[in-house]
Amino acid sequence: MPLRFTLRQLEYFVAVGEAGSIALASEKVNVSSPSISAAVSQLENEFGLQLFVRKHAQGLSLTQAGHQFMDQARAVLYEAGALSRLADNISGFVQGPLSVGCLLTFAQLIVPGLRRQFEALYPAVTISQLERDQAGLIELIRQARIDVALTYDLNIPADLKFNALAELPPYALLSEDHPLADRASVTVAELAQHPMVLLDLPLSTDYFLSFFEDAGVTPQIAERTRDMAVMRGLVANGFGYSIANIRPVTDVAPDGRKLKFVPIAGRLRPMRMGLLTAEGAENVLTVKTFIGYCQERITNGTVPGIRIGDGSGA
Repeated sequence: MPLRFTLRQLEYFVAVGEAGSIALASEKVNVSSPSISAAVSQLENEFGLQLFVRKHAQGLSLTQAGHQFMDQARAVLYEAGALSRLADNISGFVQGPLSVGCLLTFAQLIVPGLRRQFEALYPAVTISQLERDQAGLIELIRQARIDVALTYDLNIPADLKFNALAELPPYALLSEDHPLADRASVTVAELAQHPMVLLDLPLSTDYFLSFFEDAGVTPQIAERTRDMAVMRGLVANGFGYSIANIRPVTDVAPDGRKLKFVPIAGRLRPMRMGLLTAEGAENVLTVKTFIGYCQERITNGTVPGIRIGDGSGA
């Protein structure tokens, strides 16, 4: 019995379902809007289902049937990709698409450089990237929407595998004129006496606040933000100190103001940066090769895009 659809039609359908509009899906897959619209209409006609509700102002939204169709379409596309990956493994040729997820807090610093250098080594590989918080990355891996994620060892589920690459100790982030800015190191108790700008991301928040709980002190949280750049700007402009495990190569905030990075004294648990994958992901040649590449490039002494040393964490 001949197939009633093509993989290309499924790809366009999934792109529209994820983007919520044909125009955005067109940008994502680099195909004209009429071609995508035609593919979706053909699927609906072939299966006799309405997959989307058309809303002129709000774009398109999946119907109940569309949601079910979407789940199965993703599964079909994943299995089709598995056939290609199997052929790659047999041939020993590193090629094809590779989807990489990354934690929001350091995605802009590390992933672009890694992508460019890996693709230069393996021109037949095309990398795409997605940035999420920890919970979002876990969900993307379980849905097989990404192959691997660069993240921290925070609440890793038992069904996923974490491959540690580098330890990143925490440090205090201060404005240039902060009373503690010229110290060689500071303690958590000393920080607790000053206003704090908390990088308020899922799981990361608990990690930062655990330092104060363990020290028996309470932080004075003056500001909260989920954006690393905003946090750096608030700190540089004197709204309080912050704590982070990532130090960019340049010690300036987005507005050009100077920042100071001071090590935090005491036995504080560092963050472990590493690669998160589903079980069996390393059986795919391209994924295995990317993991090996990251193991060479990211170590306790070297993390691309991040400053290591000077007595501070990265």
